[in-house]
Amino acid sequence: MAILAPTVLDAVRYTGGWLFDRAMAGWEVTVAVSDPGDPTPLRILGARLVELEPALIAPPPRGGTMWPREIAVAGTIYETDPRIRDGILANLDDHTCEVMLWGGCPDELDCRTGYVEHRLSVAARAFKARALAAARVDADQIPAIESFHRGGPLDHLTKDLIEVG
Repeated sequence: MAILAPTVLDAVRYTGGWLFDRAMAGWEVTVAVSDPGDPTPLRILGARLVELEPALIAPPPRGGTMWPREIAVAGTIYETDPRIRDGILANLDDHTCEVMLWGGCPDELDCRTGYVEHRLSVAARAFKARALAAARVDADQIPAIESFHRGGPLDHLTKDLIEVG
């Protein structure tokens, strides 16, 4: 699972519970951010931090390509980086993997995405609160649900995501 975000805090705030639950279920979770900052909040959640720019320009791993099963992207990154926008659109065309967006859905994707929710486990809520505290953010109220716009083939929809209306 790959998460593309502007900052560590953005990734933790909007996807922290989901990425924690995925990491605890055995998924490899990588978060690529424009402004890396302190990786501690992501380590608390079980994710690996990489810088976005080097990740975007790096050649594919030796022996073929490695592609995540799911990609979650901040709407701001989608709208401001044409490489990410083109990659997401290509993924949706090719049905390569499941694509999630948070922070709004661009008009060009409205007809290609649905709305899904992830209900955080009790542990995810506790670890997300700790990760936010490590990022020096008040974490009194951790919502029980994280919401995303989703694109991709329905057979890729994992059981921890619930389609909404």
